[in-house]
Amino acid sequence: MKKLTALILVLAMAVCCFAGCTGGKPETTTAADNTTATPAGDSTTDGAAQLDINAKDEGVLTYAAFLALETGKEAVIEGFLQAKYDYSEGYKNTCLYLVDGDGAYYVYRYECEAEDYAKLEIGAKLKVTGSKAEYHGEIEVSNVTALEVVGTDKYVADVLDITSSLASEDLIKNQNRFVSVKGAEIVASTVEGKDYASLYKYNGTGTQGDDVYFKIKVGDGTYTYLVESDFCNKDSDVYKAAEALKIGDKVDIEGYLYWYDGAQIQVTSIKAAS
Repeated sequence: MKKLTALILVLAMAVCCFAGCTGGKPETTTAADNTTATPAGDSTTDGAAQLDINAKDEGVLTYAAFLALETGKEAVIEGFLQAKYDYSEGYKNTCLYLVDGDGAYYVYRYECEAEDYAKLEIGAKLKVTGSKAEYHGEIEVSNVTALEVVGTDKYVADVLDITSSLASEDLIKNQNRFVSVKGAEIVASTVEGKDYASLYKYNGTGTQGDDVYFKIKVGDGTYTYLVESDFCNKDSDVYKAAEALKIGDKVDIEGYLYWYDGAQIQVTSIKAAS
C-alpha cells in the first residue's frame, strides 16, 4: 500500500445510519485531530491535501490489473478496510471488504490471532498479499500470506445506490462495494407450500444462528439477499430485523455486493423505507 500524507476530513453534515454488525458506514478517526467523523467520499476541505485513494506502492496491483490477473497467481493489493466479519475463534480467521477508488476487494479467510483482528480499524489502509481466486463468480483474495497496515490515513466510501441497476449486466462491476437498495418490497419465500418472509438458510432448513435469507421485489425483478451470520451474528440488529420481516414490508437495505452465481448482497442494515 501507499504511504499517504495526513488527511483532515471535515463534513458539512453528519450522516447517521445504523448497521447491526461490523459492516455498514462506521465512524472513523482522522489522523489529523483524533476526532470522529464519517468521511464523505474522498473529498477534503479547508485547503487540506486530497487523499489519493488510488496511490499504490511499487509492486502493488491496480484494481484493473487484479481483475486481469490469472486465477491462482500471487496478488498484492491495497485498499481501505470497509468491513470485517466476526472473528472465528474456531478457525482463527476473518473475511474483509476493502476498497480503493476503482473497485472493491473481498479478502477470504485471513488467518490471524484475536488480538490482531481487534487492531484492524475500519477505514485503515491495508496491504494484502495472497492469491487471486474465484468462487461462483466472486473474485477474491485468498491464501493470505501477509497483511500490514500502511500509514495512518482513514477512508470510508459513501454508500452506492444500486436500486435502478439491479437488473443491469454491469452490476458486477460494483462487486464487493458497500451498496444500498431503496424501497424494496419483501415477497414470500415458499417452502413446502407455506410462505415465509425470511428463512434460516436458503431452503428454510436452518435454525436461529444460521444465515437469514429473504426475497425482495424492485420493479419487475425479484432478488434474494441474506444476512450472513458470520458477518452479522444473531445478536446483531440487522439479524433481528431480518427475522422480524413481514411479507409486504417496504424496506431500505444496505450491505456488501457479494457474488454467488449472481448478485447476492450480504446485508448489514434493514430499516423501513424512507
